[in-house]
Amino acid sequence: MLGIPKHEEAPSTPQRPLSAMGEACSRMDLTAIHQILVATHYRDDEGTNELSFQEWTQQMRDMLEARKRGDYAFRDKDFKTAIDNYSQFIDVGTMVSPTVFARRSLCYLLCDQPDPALRDAMQAQCVYPDWPTAFYMQSVALAKLDMHKDAADMLNEAAALEEKRQRGARGSGSNGGTDRDEGGGKHGGAVGNYWL
Repeated sequence: MLGIPKHEEAPSTPQRPLSAMGEACSRMDLTAIHQILVATHYRDDEGTNELSFQEWTQQMRDMLEARKRGDYAFRDKDFKTAIDNYSQFIDVGTMVSPTVFARRSLCYLLCDQPDPALRDAMQAQCVYPDWPTAFYMQSVALAKLDMHKDAADMLNEAAALEEKRQRGARGSGSNGGTDRDEGGGKHGGAVGNYWL
């Protein structure tokens, strides 16, 4: 603001061990976060977007094509184009993808727009309430907004969710923690001055 560089602090590291995503977010390493999101692709979206045959229309094909263009731009680090294409996908509203929200959140961060980055990370959490990536992305956005206590809280929450997910995957032979509220539960909440 006013051309004065602000000091950015990474959120404090939680007590429990962090995954690669947690480590990248705790360091605010946007390049590493990008690599992780590219590598995980849409694995965490499985089951959230089952379509009936009747819903398969030209509009759906156009929407999926917008997501694909966004994915290519994201992979190629053309973040403004990725934002535009992911926005087209989201604006149609027929399918909801937490991964698209997380990817667009990172694009906004890389374009130095932490406010919309936080909104998208919160939307990802609404779609998939127990997804650690949504909390990790909120942590980075909050740190960029100089809301360091909230950022540390989000980082801790993400690490706790990830630990719970790993325990569940080991203990019950589950599907690796991809269980989610299939109804796309709209769990809003407050983070600092931001409400969903």
